[in-house]
Amino acid sequence: MTVPALKAIRPGLFTTVQDLGRFGFQELGVPVAGMLDPLALRLANALVGNPPGMAGVEIAYLGPSLRVEADSVRIAAAGPLAMTLERPGEREGEGRQPLLPWRSHSLRRGDTLHLNSVSGAAVAVLAVAGGFALPAFLGSLSTYTRAGLGPLGGQPLREGTALPLAAPAAPTTADVELPEEPDYGSGPVRVVLGPQDDRFMEEAVRLFLTSSYTLGKQSDRMGLRLEGPALTHRAGADIPSDGLVTGSIQVPGNGLPILLLNDHQTIGGYAKIATVISADLPRVGRLRAGDRLSFAAVTVEEAEAIRRRQESHLAALVRGIRAVRPPGGVDLDALYACNLVSGVVDIVNGNGDILSLLGEDP
Repeated sequence: MTVPALKAIRPGLFTTVQDLGRFGFQELGVPVAGMLDPLALRLANALVGNPPGMAGVEIAYLGPSLRVEADSVRIAAAGPLAMTLERPGEREGEGRQPLLPWRSHSLRRGDTLHLNSVSGAAVAVLAVAGGFALPAFLGSLSTYTRAGLGPLGGQPLREGTALPLAAPAAPTTADVELPEEPDYGSGPVRVVLGPQDDRFMEEAVRLFLTSSYTLGKQSDRMGLRLEGPALTHRAGADIPSDGLVTGSIQVPGNGLPILLLNDHQTIGGYAKIATVISADLPRVGRLRAGDRLSFAAVTVEEAEAIRRRQESHLAALVRGIRAVRPPGGVDLDALYACNLVSGVVDIVNGNGDILSLLGEDP
């Protein structure tokens, strides 16, 4: 019996299976890894009826082409991703139907889903209803390619790779969409200073918070190398190695900050001037080489309040998920919810007939 799967006809530039991360093993030297944009993963999973942390596909810059080798499958993409659908029998490159992100789509056997360019961000996310039938490593399906850990041998998708599906067919319910795209925020990336900001000259801290930096070309899932004003240490960059977290901003001896992302090492010996707050990590994970960013300091209490507001926004988006309307269709639920008739007035005409008129309440 053939295992239901999505088969990679084209692998994409750097396509990996990721969930929200492999937590609890950094003391053993195992990085967390996980989606660079966890907000997108949670929303894509909501659109296909999955738990928030179920593993999906992270698409970097240019995505794969996936052929459906199952009776049917429901998918949803989250992020600025161009997608097209090719049905069996169509000539190569002709008659492809464009598909929209931030909503679900039900595909059938033989369809080829072309996940094309990601525009305006480095990554996008694809989720499938039921998830993938892949073995977990240390409780997670996140891929850490530097050590070959995780599904598919810990490597990116390759041509001919089959992603086995846990569900043999798509749900029978209607496809759904988000009421609006999520708000990732704008302006400076917010940080909490420290834990070693005291190892920098006061002028260096001021310079860090008032300057603009550019993402260097050598940036990757391990960290973003920032090009801009060099920051001066009080007595050298080296410290006794200590633990690192996603969002830590190390400053090595050359004074140029490195913003650590999901595949960062578990300990490091460079002083850290600040840490990106958790609410801004999805936005940072979407940055591309050449993008510019600046920083603003907030307190721990402010960071917690910002994260609570973000979670409220995310919950409202999930509550607002609705059935997809046909093009030009009418949202009957919204129509019926409106108070279109505010009053009925009965009058008697000159012939004694009773007439009912719709009108406003007096």
